[in-house]
Amino acid sequence: MIRRVPVLPTVIVAAAIAVMIALGVWQLGRMHQKEALLERYRAARTMTVEAPFSADSLYRRSRVECLRVIEASTMAGINGKGESGQAHIARCALPGGGEALVVLGWSRDLAMGDWRGGEVVGWVAPGPRLVADPPLAGLEANAIPDPSSIPNNHWSYAIQWFLFAGVALVIYVLALRKRLAAGAQPG
Repeated sequence: MIRRVPVLPTVIVAAAIAVMIALGVWQLGRMHQKEALLERYRAARTMTVEAPFSADSLYRRSRVECLRVIEASTMAGINGKGESGQAHIARCALPGGGEALVVLGWSRDLAMGDWRGGEVVGWVAPGPRLVADPPLAGLEANAIPDPSSIPNNHWSYAIQWFLFAGVALVIYVLALRKRLAAGAQPG
């Protein structure tokens, strides 16, 4: 007796493979979008005119007026020489009621000093946060935000989805062969 290919499992596997291929194609599109975004960020670093502080001004020079420090904190950071240490951050109250995160500078220890606010000039980094340049509060300079540190790994994601689709197809074909071979044997 010859067994036929099961319809429902075949449709389900085919749909899953189609979705995986579509996700791979989508990742290829995202790769091109990310390349354009990174190019825009690289161009922003060369602009000489300051931009208003906002998430739309990443990697541009900007400035804020810190009326008062709402909260001070530290996080792992890297200085301009590539050394690891502490980035000292102030959450500032801005004129008009907004807030901004300001990276005042870098040091090896956790003590920030007594910075209470004032004008801050620097680079807009993701967050958004303003990385002070020059540094403040007697701290050393943090590394200037660099868009080249942002990964564009959509190519590898696309390859993964295509491989998942290929593996699913191979596994299903092997399972079908086994099923059909078992059904073809006299029993």
